[in-house]
Amino acid sequence: MSDEDYDRPRWKKLLLNRFVLTPLVIVVIAGGWDLYASTHDNGIVAGVVVDASGKPVAGADVTLWTFNFTTFSEASQTKSGPDGQFTFTNNPSHHIQVSATKPGVGASARVPLRLYFRAQDTTLAEPLVLSSGA
Repeated sequence: MSDEDYDRPRWKKLLLNRFVLTPLVIVVIAGGWDLYASTHDNGIVAGVVVDASGKPVAGADVTLWTFNFTTFSEASQTKSGPDGQFTFTNNPSHHIQVSATKPGVGASARVPLRLYFRAQDTTLAEPLVLSSGA
């Protein structure tokens, strides 16, 4: 031990060591994650539906699929708005898929999403593209 260790107040020696700081850091990280999860668990899934040329598609049927042990089943359905945007507000799961279709325009592929926790709010990074070949 150096002379500095003997000069520090006792409370600093007790509190500023790895046996106190490591659990403290773990508690702070876990608490931060819990706070984030509790403020972002509304089950909101949002995105945009576009046609093959990239223009928004109004009135497309958008389906939310949830995983239930062995298969995906349809959980909810909504329509895209005039700007092609859609929102689901009742996603109960963390393993979902989203797809869209509109007669005369086409259908999109199912887009899989793996969320970090149940009912996590999310926005699709890419739009759902309707094409006649899907």
